[in-house]
Amino acid sequence: MRLKISLLKEPKHQELVSCVGWTTAEELYSCSDDHQIVKWNLLTSETSQIVKLPDDIYPIDLHWFPKSLGIKKQTQAESFVLTSSDGKFHLISKLGRVEKSVEAHCGAVLAGRWNYEGTALVTVGEDGQIKIWSKTGMLRSTLAQQGTPVYSVAWGPDSEKVLYTAGKQLIIKPLQPNAKILQWKAHDGIILKVDWNSVNDLILSAGEDCKYKVWDSYGRLLYSSQPHEHPITSVAWAPDGELFAVGSFHTLRLCDKTGWSYALEKPNTGSIFNIAWSIDGTQIAGACGNGHVVFAHVVEQRWEWKNFQITLTKRRAMQVRNVLNDAVDLLEFRDRVIKASLNYAHLVVSTSLQCYVFSTKNWNTPLIFDLKEGTVSLILQAERHFLLVDGGGIYVYSYEGRFISSPKFPGMRTDILNAQTVSLSNDTIAIKDKADEKIIFLFEASTGKPLGDGKLLSHKNEILEIALDQKGLTNDRKIAFIDKNRDLYITSVKRFGKEEQIIKLGTMVHTLAWCDTCNILCGLQDTRFTVWYYPNTVYVDRDILPKTLYERDASEFNKNPHIVSFVGNQVTIRRADGSLVHISISPYPAILHEYVSSSKWEDAVRLCRFVKEQTMWACLAAMAVANRDMTTAEIAYAAIGEIDKVQYINSIKDLPSKESKMAHILMFSGNIQEAEIILLQAGLIYQAIQININLYNWERALELAVKYKTHVDTVLAYRQKFLETFGKQETNKRYLQYGEGLQIDWEKIKAKIEMEITKERERSSSSLSSKNMGLKH
Repeated sequence: MRLKISLLKEPKHQELVSCVGWTTAEELYSCSDDHQIVKWNLLTSETSQIVKLPDDIYPIDLHWFPKSLGIKKQTQAESFVLTSSDGKFHLISKLGRVEKSVEAHCGAVLAGRWNYEGTALVTVGEDGQIKIWSKTGMLRSTLAQQGTPVYSVAWGPDSEKVLYTAGKQLIIKPLQPNAKILQWKAHDGIILKVDWNSVNDLILSAGEDCKYKVWDSYGRLLYSSQPHEHPITSVAWAPDGELFAVGSFHTLRLCDKTGWSYALEKPNTGSIFNIAWSIDGTQIAGACGNGHVVFAHVVEQRWEWKNFQITLTKRRAMQVRNVLNDAVDLLEFRDRVIKASLNYAHLVVSTSLQCYVFSTKNWNTPLIFDLKEGTVSLILQAERHFLLVDGGGIYVYSYEGRFISSPKFPGMRTDILNAQTVSLSNDTIAIKDKADEKIIFLFEASTGKPLGDGKLLSHKNEILEIALDQKGLTNDRKIAFIDKNRDLYITSVKRFGKEEQIIKLGTMVHTLAWCDTCNILCGLQDTRFTVWYYPNTVYVDRDILPKTLYERDASEFNKNPHIVSFVGNQVTIRRADGSLVHISISPYPAILHEYVSSSKWEDAVRLCRFVKEQTMWACLAAMAVANRDMTTAEIAYAAIGEIDKVQYINSIKDLPSKESKMAHILMFSGNIQEAEIILLQAGLIYQAIQININLYNWERALELAVKYKTHVDTVLAYRQKFLETFGKQETNKRYLQYGEGLQIDWEKIKAKIEMEITKERERSSSSLSSKNMGLKH
């Protein structure tokens, strides 16, 4: 990825340009110390003077009023705030008419910023004051006051906090009075510029110590650059939070959100005092000290999938290269490319007006459809369909270009969604709520309606990243997520009636990804790279989970690596310095998943015998129990030396009825309640009581015996035997009540138990014979 710079031969301004701002993706306004406001049209390459300000107004900062305000959608910004050196800020219309000038600070007003909703304006000045104003320019409050000038200010993602500079310090102050203020030393020189991104919640700062730094919203340092030759005069996040730009003397740099640099350009600009990204995130404008306005397009982005490599060569052209046969195809578009995604044998490209869907089998005939709103901020793909996010909503389309659904939820803000907070599978869409970060919304992909009975998935801590598995049946769909403690959890997305268990899979997990061909999960855990070959093991037999893992040392990936993709058996990881590392994992677990999904148990056993690995046998054991194939489970458990489990499986085989077998298989997986329900529904009351006795669940055993008026003496007898073994006295009131005056006759109890077992045998044999009779007829 690099920047394609365009700079006019002669500057349009006579003095330094202090600030720039985009109205649309093709139109920019610039303000200069020559008192002119100039409009730039990038389509026609024309410039025109909008207004000449009075000679005593030297503009310092410009910010356009946000486009989308509540329900009313504007296609482009209509007015902007301009701060100036005379202590005022001015509300100016698009046509250049000064609607209002407000006395705001003593000395220059150094920065002014609208919040994301456009309901409030924050200004900061040389007098060290931070003031909040209404939309119409009425003073609401003075948020803070200090002895040093405040050079830069930014709103937090939820418009509830303000970040500002105080010399070498950064301060985050919430709008609520008495709320905790966060303050830390960020640079060794005065901080000149800050920016806070609403999508990734990260903070940028630039200072006179010639460094730029990336922070999280708690003030923890994520990246610090090497010192440059000159102070860093400007920084700005791209709208989607994936990139940021840095400006200095004769320097423009394009960086990844983790800090490493994609491109460094040295245009003849003087110092770049202000950087603005276009709304679609494809180009940058810089306000230059020598009167120029520098434009830079982001080009040469790359997408890779299996044997295809795609490069954005120009604004409207892509090159496709097949590395197997070196075939090259050129793709040309009518409008400029904004976003693209390559996965599942399809390339999805969104331009400013249309969406193109290419199949990797045929690059010549794309499917094209028009977009409702031009600026697509996110594309996610699944095997059967893909999802687009723009300023207006979330849309699911098939690869044939057919609109499928558009999920909605209360308080939905599409401008802050990214690949970590939205996940798509063949049947489900998961979206993390921004208002309450402990909640995940789940929708059916085919209808856009809430999944199941409409219950939300809620967790005890804030969730950072979510990912749906891609394969298997809808009923078995799982979602994995990382919370703010960096714990990894898995749960079922199926939400009917009973609360689904949320089970912890690992700790200190920084990044995760599901395989695209089978349900294998990988993650970077502290100092280890871990692969969960069969994450469902936690629902079947948690004891053998460690045996189903593959782990290797991850120190080679350095600090803060990120998993880019997991395709087939290849995992791609991006290190903190920007380099890509490819890891190949064993192909055998994926083949095992394939055999099991097709119920080819004999082939699965044969594969495990061929590979001779404990992880394979452990995975097969869990898969067999999950699919109720106890013969295969017995072989697999024997291979990993779980003798007690082999014996238990053998005892299940000897059980007389189908219901008893089913119940004991459920008990094997720890689903005791479900096992009990199956027995009670089948009328096997004694067996339901007996499983509670075996688990020393005395309260429940007695409750069932009393409820169904049977085997109360049996429960009391086993309880007495249990107490005698440990030399204890009965203290439970209910047992004392029912045991009063009761003589226990073990012979009688044994006879009753025998009778129950005989009854069950007869019942199962009679149901079998009636089945056979039906078959004969």
